[in-house]
Amino acid sequence: MGLNPLRRAPAAMAPGSDHGGLTAAASRYVPNPPRTVSVPLAVGAWVNANAFGVVEAAMNKQGDIPMNNEHPTDPIGTIEWTERTGGVLTARECVSLAGPLMCDELRMFGGLLALALRLPSGRRSVVDRASLVPLSPALLNHSRRAYAWGAAIAALHHIKFDRELLYMAAMFHDTGLPSPVPHVDFTVRSAALAREFTDRHGVSADDREFIANAIALHHTPGVNLESGAEAYLLSAGAGVDVFGLRSYEVPDTIRRSVVRHYPRLGFKREFARLWRAEAKQVPRGRGWFLHRFAMSDLSIRLAPFRG
Repeated sequence: MGLNPLRRAPAAMAPGSDHGGLTAAASRYVPNPPRTVSVPLAVGAWVNANAFGVVEAAMNKQGDIPMNNEHPTDPIGTIEWTERTGGVLTARECVSLAGPLMCDELRMFGGLLALALRLPSGRRSVVDRASLVPLSPALLNHSRRAYAWGAAIAALHHIKFDRELLYMAAMFHDTGLPSPVPHVDFTVRSAALAREFTDRHGVSADDREFIANAIALHHTPGVNLESGAEAYLLSAGAGVDVFGLRSYEVPDTIRRSVVRHYPRLGFKREFARLWRAEAKQVPRGRGWFLHRFAMSDLSIRLAPFRG
């Protein structure tokens, strides 16, 4: 069944509701993890202000790049686009991501400033802890935190979402990192593993593809609610955990609780290494784009978390 990228997920489950064992099963399912710690590729990084002017030239130095897509209706980052192109950006697509990335950077630095000055923000808001479904001690702490940050942002902004879909997308979004196949984005592998799991557990075809699409989109700058609440929240949650993007919105009590329950365990160093490996494995991919033009190593170190 084809995926409708604008499909809306069901409303959020009631706080504390059971997932029928499906999320617990997802937590126990560790499909050939490439590393002890795996991390996400998400939006946000330190912007090199002069980079975007030379993006197209730099891209073309990598070889001849078609300027037009055969399927222009496939938005950048969707599972259809990623599987069709391998996640490799054309020069035009690369330039088109500069604006969303710049917006993320401005928001990130504004958030760091707010945290430093302790300006009014989400740190003083109240999030109903019941809205954060307890995460099973399972896969990777980053995946658990990405879910928790996404759920917190949903609670703060009154966004309805399907907790089970978001949880499964979070638990699988980095299982393919770095890509095992040259010139193919790691999310193709992550989505394939998620599909394998959901098919074995009777998840509907629509929900399976919705999860795959959220995984494919999560490290594309500018993901918004039009792509679906779960895709938006996964991208936002991963952005919080990797770069501290929007972390100032999350109340102090929630931030401390999440990190205490799911320690970072040297996450920054591991993620930077995996990102570099992905950028090398998929030249002209989204990982390459963000690593080269967004000074990602520095952004990771600047995230307002230890380790």
